[in-house]
Amino acid sequence: MYSKIISCGVLGIDGYIVEIETDISNGLPAFDIVGLGDTAIREARERVRAAVKNSGYDFPLRKITMNMAPANIKKEGSSFDLAIALGILASTGCINHSAVMNSMFIGELSLDGEIKPVKGVLPMAICAYQSGIRFLFLPEANAREASVVKELHVIPVKDLRETAAIINGDAEVKYFEAAENEARPVCSDAVDFADVKGQENVKRALEVAASGGHNCLMLGAPGCGKTMLAKRLPTILPSMTFEEALEVTKIHSIAGILPSGVSLVSTRPFRCPHHSISDTGLVGGGAIPRPGEISLAHFGVLFLDELPEFSKKALETLRQPLEDGVITISRVNASLTYPARTTLICAANPCRCGYFLDQPGKCTCTPRQIQQYFGRLSGPLLDRIDIHIEVTPVKYTELDSDKTVESSAAIRERVERTRKIQL
Repeated sequence: MYSKIISCGVLGIDGYIVEIETDISNGLPAFDIVGLGDTAIREARERVRAAVKNSGYDFPLRKITMNMAPANIKKEGSSFDLAIALGILASTGCINHSAVMNSMFIGELSLDGEIKPVKGVLPMAICAYQSGIRFLFLPEANAREASVVKELHVIPVKDLRETAAIINGDAEVKYFEAAENEARPVCSDAVDFADVKGQENVKRALEVAASGGHNCLMLGAPGCGKTMLAKRLPTILPSMTFEEALEVTKIHSIAGILPSGVSLVSTRPFRCPHHSISDTGLVGGGAIPRPGEISLAHFGVLFLDELPEFSKKALETLRQPLEDGVITISRVNASLTYPARTTLICAANPCRCGYFLDQPGKCTCTPRQIQQYFGRLSGPLLDRIDIHIEVTPVKYTELDSDKTVESSAAIRERVERTRKIQL
């Protein structure tokens, strides 16, 4: 008895079709899964066995051979559980095999047959549509994310029994339909440049950086407002287009940081990693490759506070992605490319104590210590940072004044006008 169920995997930020082929034959009871699956897929045998039994079906005590094609690409994650279980049910005649030919199935199974949410649903939904598949069965928690692909019929299911009933025509099919305004990028700012008094020269520098996509380094004493200014840079960037929002959402979906109930990332990302981050965490990679902070900040802002405190190895890995706008991770089995078109904003103290530029008499650092402090920043890295600006502490008279401060909305209008001229 043979069956074929369509599922999907993720390679880089794009999905690819995975065909779950199941063959049940006579022989000693065995359950083998081939096709370069990782540990999560090998453990799926026990999850699927328990889920099938607890859903009221008989698990076949025969030789089960399952192949995940294409067999030359390594598969990762638990999103194939539902397709594996349905492959067994189709081979044993519990579900109508012909009814699943134009459908894709993704989801993780619990031992009682409940379908749990998975990561990377948006790239899978896009892959399904591009491959001519029009029906996507997936966990209820992921339905809103997949609904961004309007031409795809999204069918949320809560457990294995309900999925089988829908396939056999014993239950009503309920398609998920998102509201019209859910997939429309909307800019909502929790912070504003109107909160910042003084620092007009730094605001101007950040406006130029936002207009031209320039990288910027702010140098100043502790407490002068470098971090506060950097956090408000996304509020003056132009609103994201639908294509940009779609690409950012794909990256966040793969990384598993997409907020619950959000179908599309509508605001520019702002990433601020701690200075103890590794080079892998910054640019991506690992045993199971994942996008790094520079990719999570795609079309947004990557803010590196206390720049000289970052390891030199981590900083040097930024040189190529800042130049090319992409980061390529090469492994034995595959080579993955993640987008990394971000605006880099850095903040640093002028010396280890921080008071060299502000109060020279108060600074206790020797010239050698100052030179060593900035020795971690190489010339090629600093050459990729177009704007270097000194940030001085704001005087009390400026803080106490009633002078009207320009809002982020007014600055954003000039930035958008400037970008239109460039285009």
